[in-house]
Amino acid sequence: MTAWQEALHEPMRQVRQAWRDSPMPAFFTWWSGELSGLLPARLRSAVAAGPNWYLLAAEPKGWSVRAAGGGEIHFIDGELDGHAQLAAFRRATASVAPGDLRVALVLPSGQVLRRQLSLPAAARSNLRQVAGYEIDRQTPFRPEQVHFGVRELRDVAAPAGKVMVEMAATPRGAVDPLLDGLATAGIAIDAVDTLQDDRRAGFNLLSPERRAQRVDRRRRMNLALAAGALVLVIAAMVTWVHNRQSALDAMESEVEGMRADAQKVSALRQRLSESAGAAGFLAQRKASTVSVLSVLDELTRRLPDDTWLERLTISNTGDLGFQGQSPQAAKLVDALKGAKLIGEPSFQGTIATDPSSGKERFYMVAKVRPPADAAAPAQPNPVPARTGGKRAP
Repeated sequence: MTAWQEALHEPMRQVRQAWRDSPMPAFFTWWSGELSGLLPARLRSAVAAGPNWYLLAAEPKGWSVRAAGGGEIHFIDGELDGHAQLAAFRRATASVAPGDLRVALVLPSGQVLRRQLSLPAAARSNLRQVAGYEIDRQTPFRPEQVHFGVRELRDVAAPAGKVMVEMAATPRGAVDPLLDGLATAGIAIDAVDTLQDDRRAGFNLLSPERRAQRVDRRRRMNLALAAGALVLVIAAMVTWVHNRQSALDAMESEVEGMRADAQKVSALRQRLSESAGAAGFLAQRKASTVSVLSVLDELTRRLPDDTWLERLTISNTGDLGFQGQSPQAAKLVDALKGAKLIGEPSFQGTIATDPSSGKERFYMVAKVRPPADAAAPAQPNPVPARTGGKRAP
């Protein structure tokens, strides 16, 4: 195993364990079974092909071989040399493609010690390593003296935060000679297990370094097909993007051709807008501004004849201020009430008597109403009700 394979071994093992613990394997098994039921029988058998397990058991004078699902039992004479034993084994498994063949060496149940353990749920991702620490506590052997395996008991209820597992162990001294004899004959072993109700119990006591290294040609073909499909998908996406880019380039060319005309139209529209704005500015200014003559005329008609003004100012914001003299300045506010152009009249400062003229000097402020407000008719002062031909008090 190379350095990068060793670096990837643990992360890949964790990914495989997480996949096995997820509900996805069961879903895909059901889904593939439903799809395969729609295929013809011949094609279904070709698609359903996969690993086929054969059980190899030691006999007093040789080996017995049979399919895991049952069937004819083949006997291999142990007195034969290695080549003859391998030939007999190949004849017993001739119905299975070499790439799909998996072989499990099954041991008698009395030769395997089994214990149920309750482990923390966090140990589920590496059960074999955690179970290795329990060998000397659960068996009379040390870890290096046994072949052991562990499987999770999913159908057994476990306490909260725990997982129930079953560990199986067998002495190396009883198994290694069998493995060495099979290796001499050229028979590769994928697992070491025991029987339970004439079926595999589900363990693999064989250490990973002694398991057969098989090349899964179907997996390689699937990976190649997946890579080809990915390349086709990428090619389709690149083609789609290229077509979109070509259409975009053509559209941009048309837009560039129309942009000059659009800029000319925009320039003409801007000039028209500026001309219209300049033409209407004076009219708008005139319509929104009250002339000084109109304000003077209003003041002349509203103020008494014995009142004259010394100073008058009108700001751009419509603030009106005027200063003058009047015999009775306090009555000027009432005189300006109801004016069309002048609103909110009030005195600013105090009213003082001028010693030279004897009249009251005042300074008033007011607001010049906009033309729209000035056009509205002024509200007449209420007329007191009359009773019996006299004014009501």
